[in-house]
Amino acid sequence: MSSPILGLHHVTATVDDAQADLDFAAGALALRLVKKTVNFDNPFVYHFYYGTRVGSPGTIWTTFPYGGHGIRRGVVGAGQITATAFSVPAGSSESWRERLDARHLDPIEIDHRFGEPVLALRDPSGLVIELIEAAHDTRDPWPLANVPATQAIRGIHSVTLTSRAAASTRDFMTDVLGFTTDGEEDGRVRMTIGGDGPGHIFDVVAGDGRPPGRNGLGTVHHVAMAVHTEEEQLAIREHLVSLGVMVTPVQDRQYFQSIYFREPGGVLFEVATSAPGFTADESEDALGAQLKLPPWEESKRATIEAGLAVVTLPR
Repeated sequence: MSSPILGLHHVTATVDDAQADLDFAAGALALRLVKKTVNFDNPFVYHFYYGTRVGSPGTIWTTFPYGGHGIRRGVVGAGQITATAFSVPAGSSESWRERLDARHLDPIEIDHRFGEPVLALRDPSGLVIELIEAAHDTRDPWPLANVPATQAIRGIHSVTLTSRAAASTRDFMTDVLGFTTDGEEDGRVRMTIGGDGPGHIFDVVAGDGRPPGRNGLGTVHHVAMAVHTEEEQLAIREHLVSLGVMVTPVQDRQYFQSIYFREPGGVLFEVATSAPGFTADESEDALGAQLKLPPWEESKRATIEAGLAVVTLPR
């Protein structure tokens, strides 16, 4: 079926310490902090958005650093995104291994997956992060990253979706959302949408024998797919509702509009618009430099800033 979904938009995780998260994502991975804002449900918790130059859809990794706020550790299991992979240039794995080893992050080589070399590691909160060499990823890296352009991350490569009902997940993704099945390897079914390269890939694996996933520190909260317009998003929502899928009303996330629903295997999906983007309230050069608050919280800025941990962007 034809689908307006363009590919991945972002992946959002619940992490522990805010400074450790910045040191990892902006420091070790050399991603750009494109937005420093707050969680809409708790303005005393940061919401960090990382990406490349302007945080284009498909490059965005976002985190809620909930450490110290009474949130227990999550359980990684079935019904979750269990690994998030970033795309790096072909031939860069050894350079990444040296960089990560120097930061005591202990990357592990997983040989090849669908013909591409993979390095895996855990971030400070225990999330599984992968770096996958992609020979044909034409997306531009952030030019001011503190790694050479021949090594720098191009964006999200793919996610691993561990399903409580893998066959039903695949059918839903194909028949309802418009994904295509592009291959199978070692129990992993590769599904793509809006293209077949990095930024368009969901690998679906069966969660047989794994505990049910539970959100908390060290888990992925949801994965988002991108559409161009609000009209396309509403059309998807209407289609989901007509099929009896429980889907939220449209949510204003300042930098995009969102709807949320769960696929049959338990993973929380989001469909997000591409506009207005992260330059809606900051210039491109200044992205991530200041704490940006939603308009309804601006009158409480002094109180919110006093309650947030003091953090420093790694140089």
